Amino acid sequence: MDAFNIRVLRTRLKSLIAAGLLMGCAASAHAAGCPALLDRSMLRLQDEKPQNLCQYSGKVVVVVNTASYCGFTSQYKGLEALYARYRERGLVVLGFPSNDFGSQEPGSNQEIAAFCSSTFGVKFPMFTKTRVSTSAGADVNPLYAELRKATGSAPRWNFHKYVIAKDGTTVESYSALTAPDDKSFIETIEKLLAAP
Repeated sequence: MDAFNIRVLRTRLKSLIAAGLLMGCAASAHAAGCPALLDRSMLRLQDEKPQNLCQYSGKVVVVVNTASYCGFTSQYKGLEALYARYRERGLVVLGFPSNDFGSQEPGSNQEIAAFCSSTFGVKFPMFTKTRVSTSAGADVNPLYAELRKATGSAPRWNFHKYVIAKDGTTVESYSALTAPDDKSFIETIEKLLAAP
């Protein structure tokens, strides 16, 4: 190989190394900017493909465990209205179907997705069926284990809501009795949306 080709090869190699290092730095910056609470992947309900919750960093996040055959199932409508109303201001609602309470979510992920879409027009992100109850032991969804640890409050029924601030700190825990249009619930969300 002549001197010219060696220089070209070295230049290309340096470029590749630099690009690799830059990509590594970008990945580290992404992970560093993601709150620990959201730094995890969950499977999307519709197609069971992994979704990293870091994509919701910097947003106010409402996490709710759902069920299709519960007295509170109509809250899907209120949650979707909440999401539509505040989405552009930085709110996201994340739904986690669970069969933990009263066996009120017996369907498959596909059946749940179809029900949510056709019955309530749910467009907020939903994830695959999971365990959220303290009785689930080691099988409890790790996000729910962290939310329970952070707030001292575990879901006692379907449609329990957690509100997470933009910086990833858990702010409030609301029981299923708190409707999505409850005044204090809305006040918390608006306050967090207005915060830097």
